[in-house]
Amino acid sequence: MRRILSLVTAAVLVLLSSSVALAAAEAAGQTDSSTKAALALAAGLAIAIGAFGAALGQGRMAAAAMESIGRNPNAADRIQLPMILGLAFIEALALYAFVIAFFLQGKI
Repeated sequence: MRRILSLVTAAVLVLLSSSVALAAAEAAGQTDSSTKAALALAAGLAIAIGAFGAALGQGRMAAAAMESIGRNPNAADRIQLPMILGLAFIEALALYAFVIAFFLQGKI
């Protein structure tokens, strides 16, 4: 788990440092191929990380809900609505990543 956390932290730091460089290049009026490549990479990572996180969260939520319904079938009505609301919020985060990727793709 520590290894995954350190890998994600390193990726975030690289993306943050590249955004500073991209802002400086845009302010100077320069858009070269490395800037476009960084934007394409950021768009791909936005989709990949957003989709992976949403899929992981939805899977864990559905598994927990099905397990609790399996243990207490009478509580299915009280579990189903909060589960569906939670799944909708998780899916919204994936859609935000999708929109961010489109915005980044438009800058290329």
